[in-house]
Amino acid sequence: MGSKTFVTMILVVSLCAAIFVTQGIAQVQPSPLSPGFFPPGLPIDLVKCWSSLFNVEGCVLEIFKSIFSGKFENVEAACCKAFSTLDANCWPQMFPLNPFFPPLLKDNCARIIPSSPAHK
Repeated sequence: MGSKTFVTMILVVSLCAAIFVTQGIAQVQPSPLSPGFFPPGLPIDLVKCWSSLFNVEGCVLEIFKSIFSGKFENVEAACCKAFSTLDANCWPQMFPLNPFFPPLLKDNCARIIPSSPAHK
């Protein structure tokens, strides 16, 4: 239990640090080694992707608890609303180690918020 809490706190601190980096430094630049990594003409601003979740109190922690536990009951409606507004192009950069998590969370949020469309 202690190691999960430690890992969660490290992730939250890392994400907070990424949010507070100045805009000029925080822009994600496509790597010349991976030309298909970003959609053409639409570089993903990872700080912008995460900031909508940080605007909802406790949302990032709820999401990380869900990632580590595999249970979605901790994710509340306000967090689901914020997550459902994210551009799907953000998902691979936000959750690179678990590509199955965003669609699962989106489907769960569709049950919590009936007006939220399920992932197809």
